[in-house]
Amino acid sequence: MVNNGNSQTPTAGVSRAGLAWKMCAGCGGKIADRFLLYAMDSYWHSRCLKCSCCQAQLGEIGTSCYTKSGMILCRNDYIRLFGNSGACSACGQSIPASELVMRAQGNVYHLKCFTCATCRNRLVPGDRFHYINGTLFCEHDRPTSLINGHLNPLQSNPLLSDQKVC
Repeated sequence: MVNNGNSQTPTAGVSRAGLAWKMCAGCGGKIADRFLLYAMDSYWHSRCLKCSCCQAQLGEIGTSCYTKSGMILCRNDYIRLFGNSGACSACGQSIPASELVMRAQGNVYHLKCFTCATCRNRLVPGDRFHYINGTLFCEHDRPTSLINGHLNPLQSNPLLSDQKVC
């Protein structure tokens, strides 16, 4: 039931008399339900395995869940946070499930690839930046037409890492 960037088939178990009870990773209680879920090397009550962002019960909304940076996510929140392809918008290379990312206008970047198009300095959380027609600019290197007010930036916000968006 967990997807770390690779498709996996969910595992559901049936509790039967005579078998040892499993303990739920979510609430810590004994799983006496007829059905249980197995995800992230742990057993869960179906009501306890929830998306870290929207709190949806993952056993009810689909057959897979995703994990990244210690979060358990539904498909919609995973795509919203980390993009659909799992590839960096700058270099096109795959982004491992354990790696932190930077995001701008729905695009996802490796930390090392989130750089100003002019000076190539890396933009870090807290830096102001401008995202214009798919191009990143630091505050210092924004186009002069933007400074004169002739062009509105698509984004001019402090950076957020993937751990601050839920």
